[in-house]
Parts: sequence; structure tokens; C-alpha cells
Amino acid sequence: MSFWPGVVVATPAHSGVGGILSYRSESPLTPGALVRVPLGSREVLGVVWDCPATPPEGLSEAQTKPVAGALEGLPPLNERWRQLVRFSAQYYQRSLGEVALAALPPQLRELDAAQLARRLQRRDKKASTAETLPAQAVTGHDLSAEQVLALQALAEATEPVLLYGATGSGKTEVYLRATQAVLETPTPEGEPPTQVLVMVPEINLTPQLEARFRERFEPAFGAGRVVSLHSGMTPAQRLASWLAAHTGTARIVLGTRMAIFASLPGLRLIVVDEEHDPSYKSQEGARYSARDLAVYRAKVETEALAAAGQAARCQVVLGSATPSLESWHAAEQGRYQRLDMPGRIGGGALPRLRLVDMNHQPKGAAIAPPLLAAMEERIARGEQCLVLLNRRGYAPVLSCDACGWKSGCPHCSAFRVFHKLDRTLRCHHCGFTQRVPRACPDCGNLDIAPVGRGTEQVEEQLAQLLQDVKRTDGGPVRVARMDADTTKAKGSLEAQLAALHSGEVDVLVGTQMVAKGHDFRRITLVASINADAALFASDHRAPERLFALLMQAAGRAGRDAQHAGASEMWVQTWHPEHPLFAALKRHDYPAFAAEQLAEREIAGMPPHGFQALLRADARTQAAAQAFLNIAAEQAAGLPHRDDITLYPAVPLTIQRVANVERAQLLVETHSRAALQRFLGAWQPVLHACRSAPEARGLIRWAVDVDPLSI
Repeated sequence: MSFWPGVVVATPAHSGVGGILSYRSESPLTPGALVRVPLGSREVLGVVWDCPATPPEGLSEAQTKPVAGALEGLPPLNERWRQLVRFSAQYYQRSLGEVALAALPPQLRELDAAQLARRLQRRDKKASTAETLPAQAVTGHDLSAEQVLALQALAEATEPVLLYGATGSGKTEVYLRATQAVLETPTPEGEPPTQVLVMVPEINLTPQLEARFRERFEPAFGAGRVVSLHSGMTPAQRLASWLAAHTGTARIVLGTRMAIFASLPGLRLIVVDEEHDPSYKSQEGARYSARDLAVYRAKVETEALAAAGQAARCQVVLGSATPSLESWHAAEQGRYQRLDMPGRIGGGALPRLRLVDMNHQPKGAAIAPPLLAAMEERIARGEQCLVLLNRRGYAPVLSCDACGWKSGCPHCSAFRVFHKLDRTLRCHHCGFTQRVPRACPDCGNLDIAPVGRGTEQVEEQLAQLLQDVKRTDGGPVRVARMDADTTKAKGSLEAQLAALHSGEVDVLVGTQMVAKGHDFRRITLVASINADAALFASDHRAPERLFALLMQAAGRAGRDAQHAGASEMWVQTWHPEHPLFAALKRHDYPAFAAEQLAEREIAGMPPHGFQALLRADARTQAAAQAFLNIAAEQAAGLPHRDDITLYPAVPLTIQRVANVERAQLLVETHSRAALQRFLGAWQPVLHACRSAPEARGLIRWAVDVDPLSI
């Protein structure tokens, strides 16, 4: 007897080969099982979606290919996981297989049944020989009154929880205690052990968080119960972590946005730390929001538990000192329950804001003299300073004054950044790198100079400005830099953090990666030296991002209660009268959020309106825009077309990357349901428009639902 399993494989939405593909099998296959199937001339990994005993209408046995083999030894991916994938594909307008297969470890996609069996055998052997230590009781820090109230409210909450806590208020301890409550909850016989998913916005935050979770829970629950899952891991490490989560061996999974798709059969708690961070929104492939999917996944898990007759539920906690305006608005509407923790642990005060009016400072000064004097005073007392500049490299561009030449990238409509340490010009978009020319390539002028400042230049200038200052031990001041360039090597991030925590570093210069989540106990002064760039940006989200970045950066200062009263946040600005700084000075996020939400309501912007972008990549800008404009014309008559506003196609801000021209078309409406129905009906139209003669040269197109930047 033959069966005809429907299998999803990794095919992008723009390929036109999306959906479920039919194959043939001599034995029934369980939905959620992993199989190897032929696709064209290749053999690929697929996920069984269903397995009927009758062939699909219009298909005969001769027209279907047989399944090459099933990956034995792995439990099937459960219905809740498949529902999450199904919803994600539908909502974000991607193919089912593209989302499902991207959620699996890359190495798993390459293994056949025999290779996987050997891998599982080695894993089981290693687990059986591991030393088992007697379980110890979980111990934690004493809780503040605010933490106690938050945990009580969390235990009783039935809606998603927005944990609005000031930087240093002890949100991480709340996460740890909530995790402990979940892991200690007994499970019915035959059910998988309870599991917790904790997400952070960036890879560099996982090591310190993983260390805290391991220290807290592995003595009680055993080694290997806490695993990480992020793109910085090797393929073998990612596969090992995924298998541990899928089989229930791992009780706690820490990860970045990709972890939202981890297979966790016993999931009971999802924590999204720094939920406001834009890193939770993917900018390539399936452009999903891990934060929003966390809320949906908790709902799916809770409904499945209720359907099974269990009283348990899956809770989701969104934590931030500067919540996203979408989450804040949802809490004001009553869809989320907001828990406030305004005080710092130990009663420490939040840093005092000092604005430096650059209109009154020496011309060309990178560091204003008052700020430099404040830093010298801190260093002399044995304290540390943090300087924030969200631009890596030495200078954004090299320029020739004689002829106007600038270090543009030949493959992108962007400048190559000057990196002084290795004397290179590097494009941060396509990676094209060249040695710095000895003279201007256009006119031969030897006097080519850097324009603007990056973290490398600020590090160099601070080292020169502070060379006569002495530490408390009489030694010279040490200035260090932390950005994507200095943390590329394995172990470099951990080494830099250790040097900072031990007091070896006096001044740390860094990009936004140093402003998030780190617990720097000795930092008492934080300075932002180029905050104005976002004040007048065309993107309506720019003020929100700037306010969050500055608030988060300020939160790195004064985390040790004994220094909290003297901690400061310095901001160099040419516009000290801007209302954003008035709210920042009071640490008044609610007032800032109210003002921004009122402005967005008038303009019909999210969260009061709903948007999507249709993006097109092509060999020429004309072809990209032609495809978009044809797609807009062909949308006439589609469902809810009268409720939808389609704006004309325009180039992206950086319109060419790696010799590919990029354009976009904005879709806007007042109704999320109308947007979804319109986009669903638009998909076949987009496939048809691809073959239009005017769009010849189109490479790919994609729909970005709920975009974070326009």
C-alpha cells in the first residue's frame, strides 16, 4: 500500500515553488517527521506536513517521486511547532518550507539517516558516561519589594506581561525566579519536562546571561540543562543545542531571535529581554518579529494545554526599561498586563543627565573640555567611563579637498569606511576592502583626509587626551574599544568584558553593543558624543530608537549602589532644547511614549496603523521600480483594495548594494486584517508580474510585514 505524504522543503516565496509538495511512501509517515526527499537534481531535507492514504487529485503514482528516507531516532516536530511555522509563513508572506527549514539547524539539513543515527549514538554515549552529581537546592539573591510584587502578579497573570523596569531594577532576578517556578512544577506522567525559552537581542549578551543561568540551575537540575542557540555558534554546537531542546534534555534555552523557532515540547515560559530592540526583527529571508511571535507562541502553547485538560499555561514576559511603543500601546489597551519596577536594587538613583551644548565648545572638538574634565575626575577616583559612538571604524569616509573625491564603494551607493589599524577602506554593506591609496585616485593629491569620526578615532584621541592622567595605582590610563571589529575573534568578547569588570580598563569606547544589558559595576559616567544624527531623521521610529539607546546607555552607570548617587550621563548635542532631551533628563519614558503615540495617531503610523513594504532587487533601478509599479497597477480589484494605500515605488536609502539595485513600495492601511487579506490575494499577482517585459532583470522580491525602517 502506498501513501502520499505532503512535505515542505526550503523554497523561497519569490521562486513560485512554495507550499506543500507531494511525494510517495511505502509506509505511513507521522506529521512532523523529518525526511530526505528528491528536489530537482538534489536530495534535500523536508518536514512531513500530512500523510494521506490517497493520492492528491490529478496526481498519479508515476507523477510522484518516492521519499528517499526518514531520519529515524528523532521525535516528530509537534503540532504546536507546525502551527507556529504555519502562522509565521502566512502572516509574513513567506513560503511554508522557507520558514520551517530555516528554523532547523543547518547541519541537520545536510545529514542523512545513517549520519544522524551515529550522531545520536555518540550523544547518548556521552550523556551516559557524564558524571552525575547530587542535586542541590536552587539558591538566589534576596528580593526587593518590587520584585516580590512583580513575581506575584506574574504568577496570576493570564495575559502577556510587559515588565517595565528601570535599568538596574533587577529584571534578570525576576526572570530567574520565574524560571525556577516553571522548572520545579511537576508534570503529568508521560508529558515532557517543563522548559523555558529566554531570548536576548544580540549574541554578545548570551555569555554573561548563560553563566548566571548555569550557576543558578545546573547544580539543581544537572549539567547540560542550559543551552544557547544563536548564529555565532558552530554548526555542530547549534545542532547539539537544538537536539537537547527538541528531546527535552535541555530545560532552559538562551538565544537570539532564531531561538523562537526552537522545538521545545515542554515550553511553559518565554522571556524576551530588551523587548524593544530592533534586532528581534529579521531583515533578511522571512522578515519575522521574534517578539511578536513569542506572544503568539505562548498563546498556542496555552490553548494546546487547555485542550489537553491541563491547568498549566505558557506565560510570556516582555522586559525592558524602554518598551517598544507597540508593546506600551498594547498594555494601555489592556491586551498586555504591565508590571512596573521603577526603583533600582539597593535604592540607587538613576544617573543625572548633563547636556553639553556644542555650540559653545571649541570648534572641531571631539570631546568637549567639560566632559573631558569629568572623565579625568572619575578616573582619578578609580571609577570607569563609557563613551558611546554608534559608528565603527576610524572615519566614515576619506576625502580629497582638491578634486572632491570620496572613498565610495564601486559596488554600493555608500562610502567605504576608513579603518586605520589595518590601513584599509572597507564597505560595511558588501564587504569590499582595499588598501588606503597613497594619493587621490582621481587627481593624485597626497593630502587625502578622514571626514567624521568612528570608534577607532575616538579611542585614539582619548588615549592622547588622557595620557597625563594617572590611575589610582599610579599607572597610565587604559582606553579600550568594543565594537564588531574588536569582538570578531573567538573569546575576544569574554576577554574584553573580563578586563572591564576587573578594573583593567578605565575608559571603554563602544557602539550600541555596549549599551544593552551589561552589568558594569564600576562605570559611573556614560557619554554619548554624537546623538544628534537621529533627531531629525526621516524615519518616524528614529526618536524612539534614540531615546531607548540613550536610556539604555545611561543605565550602565551607577549600577553599584555606593556610586549611584554620583553617576552621570553626558550627551554632546547641538540641539539641547530638543524635547526628547527634556524627557530623557527626567528619565520619563511614559511622557515620551505618550507624546510619540499622540503624534503617530495623528499621522496614522504604527501602532495606530499597519504597514508592509514590497521590496525588489534587480540589475537596474528601472527594472526594480517597474516591477513594483506594475504590481501596484495589477492590484486593482483585489480584496480590501479600497482600504489600502499604495505609495509610488522609490529607491532605498542605500539603493545599490553589491551591484544590486534596490527599490521599495509602501503599503499602508488602518486595519491589520485588511492588510493580511490584501497581501494574501496579491501574492499570485506578484508572481505573474515577475515575467513582465519591463521588469526584465528582476532578481528577487519580498514582502516585509510590519517593517521597522522605511
